[in-house]
Amino acid sequence: MSKSVCIVGAGPSGLVAAKTLLHNAPKGHFKVSIFDSQPAIGGLWPTSKTDSGRLVHPLMVANQSRHTVQFSDLAWEDDAPQFPRAWQVGKYLEQYQSRYLNGNPDFELQLKSRVAKAEKRNDGTEGWKIHIQSGDSEEARDFDYLVIASGYFGKPIIPECFQNAKTSVPIIHSSQYRDLKGLLGEGKQKGGKILIVGGQMSGVEIAGTIASHLSSAINSLEQSDITGIDKYSIYHAIQRPIWVFPLYTTPEPTFAAAPFAPLDLGSYNINNRPRPLENTQGHISQEHANMVHTIFESSLGDQEQFSPLMMPNEQERDQPAYLAVSDWYSEFVRSGMITLSFGKVLSLEGDLVTLDDHGAQIDDIAAVVLATGFDPSPCVNFLPKQILETLQHSPRHYSQALALAFHGTHHPEVPNLGFVGFYRSPYWGIMQMHARFIADLWSGQTGSKSEALERKLQTDDSIKRTLNLRDDPRLSQFPMGDYMYLMQEFSEALSIPMHESIMPKTPTTSRNNLPLDTLTPARYPSPSDSPEAKAEAEKSLKQTRDIAVECLTTPRFVARGVFRSLLGTWRLERDLNSRLPSHPSGKFVGTAQFLLRERTSEGLQCVSDPNSIDTCDENGGGEDLEYLYIEDGEFKTSSGFGFKATRRYIWRYDSKKDTISVWFAKPDDQKRADYLFHEIEFEAPPLDDNKKREKGGWAAKAGHLCIDDYYNVKYNFAFKAVNLEKWSIEYTVNGPKKDYTIHGTYERI
Repeated sequence: MSKSVCIVGAGPSGLVAAKTLLHNAPKGHFKVSIFDSQPAIGGLWPTSKTDSGRLVHPLMVANQSRHTVQFSDLAWEDDAPQFPRAWQVGKYLEQYQSRYLNGNPDFELQLKSRVAKAEKRNDGTEGWKIHIQSGDSEEARDFDYLVIASGYFGKPIIPECFQNAKTSVPIIHSSQYRDLKGLLGEGKQKGGKILIVGGQMSGVEIAGTIASHLSSAINSLEQSDITGIDKYSIYHAIQRPIWVFPLYTTPEPTFAAAPFAPLDLGSYNINNRPRPLENTQGHISQEHANMVHTIFESSLGDQEQFSPLMMPNEQERDQPAYLAVSDWYSEFVRSGMITLSFGKVLSLEGDLVTLDDHGAQIDDIAAVVLATGFDPSPCVNFLPKQILETLQHSPRHYSQALALAFHGTHHPEVPNLGFVGFYRSPYWGIMQMHARFIADLWSGQTGSKSEALERKLQTDDSIKRTLNLRDDPRLSQFPMGDYMYLMQEFSEALSIPMHESIMPKTPTTSRNNLPLDTLTPARYPSPSDSPEAKAEAEKSLKQTRDIAVECLTTPRFVARGVFRSLLGTWRLERDLNSRLPSHPSGKFVGTAQFLLRERTSEGLQCVSDPNSIDTCDENGGGEDLEYLYIEDGEFKTSSGFGFKATRRYIWRYDSKKDTISVWFAKPDDQKRADYLFHEIEFEAPPLDDNKKREKGGWAAKAGHLCIDDYYNVKYNFAFKAVNLEKWSIEYTVNGPKKDYTIHGTYERI
């Protein structure tokens, strides 16, 4: 007889739990019902560009690539972006539901239905009576099993000093931010400081996002409807230095011609760690903390170039390292749009904030955005008090709220209760392993598979470990477990072997002369998967293998790395050598600014067809960005005559083509693009000469015919770790009345 299962939550955890119970457990063993309070599946993840009612903005870019944001049994489409937007993740989940759940007679989905209360049945069984609210009605239903898959983001945490603040300044949580107008209104303050509180992942991400929105509004073609938009700035209150990773990092940080790849391809390279893997999270010793800081510094370079507060000192290197992901944050700190303040916020009165850093204060606060995390308690508050006591629920320990066995899956004293994805990290492979663990535990596996699971359970110390970590002053940023280690643990417990290697023997990285062999969920297809599901895993593995090889052997994503790193101000020196007396030789000295803004439509052929706009921007809503380039300085001829000189261009990045293009500005409106100057074409790297790649940057070329004059353009971009350190451009111009060479060098101020 089938056993009934109630799953709370129709996000990725709930959907993968349902699929696994219905497809990977013995056929007919379970009947599954999912209940979710929202009107659509997806949980945090919106399912359309206009679905703005979730905790995640639909246009937010995921901070892990599609090689991590995936289940083993569904590959992304080949043309999907490496870093999908939130609404595209929602579409992936809809596709997952359609493929594995829709039409299954043993599956039920009830949306707009909230699980209000769960209680143990009083008929002597281990089952549950679940009370479900739908609108004004409530019903009670009996189930044999209960799976909590409602995530870890119960409600935003609002620090007490902001709950009681005596102020009219708008205060929102980072999950509520959508745009500047929603935050600032009409800008009655006519400028001021936007305070970001919280220095972990969401604090850095939201500060970088708001800075990019502010830069775009200031440098927009049209006047902003927010009064005094150019008088706003961002202040970020942090309590520790944090290492900020861009979305694309380099597996070769010592190369001036650094290759770029999605950051998790390098982070989860199993060839960088000895096996069997050991858990790197939880309690962090001083020795381990120092080692991680050193690894991060070698990957990212010296962050003191952006701000001294971003670089840990010797004492801070003894403390656990923290990381965040943002393409724009660091350069906006360097440019001054984001100012860092060290200390914990004690109070907000009027528009004045006081920090605990020797009474430091920040005045003229125009708005506050709290990136202070989430309290997971609402995700479990429908459980009986006695059950919560058994689970040793502790509301004040946000990252260790429940003490659960075997890496967050269950508690042995509540045998018919399971957890999937109750894990404060973004790793979809763990959700899938949680679901497989629960399916095996409840379906009564026998034989060697059951023995392997039992051995793991006998040695499991997850509950004790959680309790020990709750007040540990040396707690890691993600204490619930090291992703790669946990995948290994579940692999051994469930007898699901890892696909040993997805890479050919070459190319290799210089670190250890081994391939970039990334761990992904698709490395762990279940033996009980259907042929269709296993084929999806193979497709996904091929995608990861192909992109890894391409990143190491071609200039793929180098344009992205260059474009990101151009933001801000550069010192420019340019020499002009003319071979004709009609054009004087001389030298230009000045600055070049790259001002970030949303892509404009001028000059783009695709906008002539309104229906084609989405095909020009695969990410829907402005992933493709541009810079307004402003150059100012003095040109002095070889004869000693000098005059002020200025230029304007528009630099654009096209994510679909992975190219940078340079456009002339219109003479009568120099914020607008006129017509294409050239596209930058990066040359293939010398794969057999690492010394050349270490010393020489990326060579690139372009060409442009201007009436009768031909511009032959050569570039060189030299990186230091992930950041562009210096670059140069050379024009050779030939025509009926022109014959000169221009060589310009750009270095950071």
